[in-house]
Amino acid sequence: MSVPPQPPNQWGQQPPTGGQPAGAWGPPPGGQPQWGPQQPWGPPPGPPQRGGGKGKWILGGIAVLAVIAVTVVVTVWVVGKDSGGESPTPSPTNGNGSEFASANDKGPVGIITEDPTCDAWGRIAREYSAQAESVKWGDRDQTLPADAWTAEQRSMYQTVGKAVDNAADQTENLVKLTPHRVIRELYEQFIAYGRAFSASIPTYAAQDRYLAGATDGMTSALSSVCSAIEYKSAQPLAPLVSGADPPTAIAPLGDPTNPERFLTTSNPVCSDWTSELSKFDSETAAWRALDPKIPFDQWTPEQRSLNDAVAPVMSAHADAIEKLARQSDNATLEDVGVLSALYQRAFVKAIPTYTVADNYLSEGATYLASSINAACKATAG
Repeated sequence: MSVPPQPPNQWGQQPPTGGQPAGAWGPPPGGQPQWGPQQPWGPPPGPPQRGGGKGKWILGGIAVLAVIAVTVVVTVWVVGKDSGGESPTPSPTNGNGSEFASANDKGPVGIITEDPTCDAWGRIAREYSAQAESVKWGDRDQTLPADAWTAEQRSMYQTVGKAVDNAADQTENLVKLTPHRVIRELYEQFIAYGRAFSASIPTYAAQDRYLAGATDGMTSALSSVCSAIEYKSAQPLAPLVSGADPPTAIAPLGDPTNPERFLTTSNPVCSDWTSELSKFDSETAAWRALDPKIPFDQWTPEQRSLNDAVAPVMSAHADAIEKLARQSDNATLEDVGVLSALYQRAFVKAIPTYTVADNYLSEGATYLASSINAACKATAG
């Protein structure tokens, strides 16, 4: 099984990478990396990305276990304007002229098999990534406070802060256009945490790295969800996963220009959430050491055994995080947590016939859960 082809490029032979290595938005995670040696910042926590985290650290830092840190690799997804078929034109859905296309999405969260905003999100994410990469953002000491910065470090933070604000401004329209409630919530939280991080820059302290971690988690979750659509991993597996129960509550429609963070004080499930991610990190260590570029029909007996053994661990993890999410009494946390559980279950279904594109399902589950962990950590200061 070969790596899925790179989508059509609407910009000609080379995308406008803004100084990034060519091909950084090519094949799916675990596919053949085109950007040279592995980045030196380590795998993302909670649990780490398979294959050693061959991605771009945007608002991240030095990686350690999920129980300690929560920054994640930003997975940037980009497709051409004509890829993936013709996207439907979003329209208001509540019959009352609502500006939100997702206004009537009040049912159970489900695996996303299409979304007309993915192409626009890919463009926003690429521009954001290029700006951060241009100032070597991933090389910084994320614990160094603002009063200890050099002039160069201060300029670096200001550059990235402007990039975050610009990306947030562009995402405002997507909040209204996506037909999916949970995607709307992810866009809203990207805006809210990105702006909170940008606002923290003048008085930045080590604790503010968790605002960055939540921003990264939302960015990467959205990119993984869209990538699973583009590379046709989500569509065949969604019908095989049992539907989720209805939500216990629905987050109210807010102001898309000024969304609020979904956690401003610690939630009662936060401690158990961090513990569950750390436990899962430990229990899947052997599986995560496998090369995700190898499809199922090329596995050795040992690789097949490790993949078979991890399936019940993943299923139990999905059940645990869904239970915690539903106990949170927080509508956005519940939606994002349930979506993580669904993507984890979809990946379990994919294991027997695994292809490299299916890794997007695993990454989607990881980043969704990690973003909640980061948001929990951000309330501790």
